[in-house]
Amino acid sequence: MSTWEAIVLGSVQGISEFLPISSSAHLVLVPWVLGWNDPGLAFDVFLHLGTATALLLYFWSDLWRIFFAGLQSIWERRIGYDMDRMMFWWIAIGTVPAVLGGLFLGDWIEAHLRSPLLIAFFLAFVGFLIYWFDWQYPSSRPVEEMGSWDALAIGVAQAVALIPGVSRSGSTIAMARRLGFTRHAAARFSFLLSVPVVLGALTLEGRHVTQQLGGTLTVSYLVAGFLASFVVGILSIHFFLHFLRQASLKIFAWYRLALAIVIITMSLVFEK
Repeated sequence: MSTWEAIVLGSVQGISEFLPISSSAHLVLVPWVLGWNDPGLAFDVFLHLGTATALLLYFWSDLWRIFFAGLQSIWERRIGYDMDRMMFWWIAIGTVPAVLGGLFLGDWIEAHLRSPLLIAFFLAFVGFLIYWFDWQYPSSRPVEEMGSWDALAIGVAQAVALIPGVSRSGSTIAMARRLGFTRHAAARFSFLLSVPVVLGALTLEGRHVTQQLGGTLTVSYLVAGFLASFVVGILSIHFFLHFLRQASLKIFAWYRLALAIVIITMSLVFEK
């Protein structure tokens, strides 16, 4: 791996982690298209660490407030009508499906659902859902109107995003739009909901990182990938939240469909 490859893959992670276009799909497809070797788990963990750091930094004040409101809620054994306390429990409820999905289906998904054609299918299918829900359903509910069942439904959508090509932000935002939340509210809750799952996944995967260090994967490549995903990740979050105040999600649905067509075409050509 070269430093340039590390920066490119880090930038791809930074963009695709937060836009509803599937980071897992792009991290599989970009090396496949460009003929690069798989950099391995250690590099992948550092890329996700970069976007996780971007997420924590961008929403630091919100996360700090929500976390301590949740602790206070537990201590007092009362939620009340405080928005930060309710947000804490909505995130907790929404995290459960992804945790269960990762524990019971994560290895199977990793082994059986990473082929380019399957990724193309899920890119197109979820793209259609994003387009349909964004067009068909009203965009009027603020996050303050969320309930436990809403949080659980969005959490189930997040669990489905374990499948490459689905996209965590794409599936959760699509579900939130189906439930009638505004685009901005849907994206903001999607990002906050992803924090426990992303940190949990990094903790589990990070245990195996030291086994893959050394050889052709040096510290300089890991740092380059981390910095690229971190910087581009912050810019992506900021862009996406402001973009949704003025525009719809349709452009991302069309991008997913176009990418699926490209993948299918290249697969057919390579098979010949």
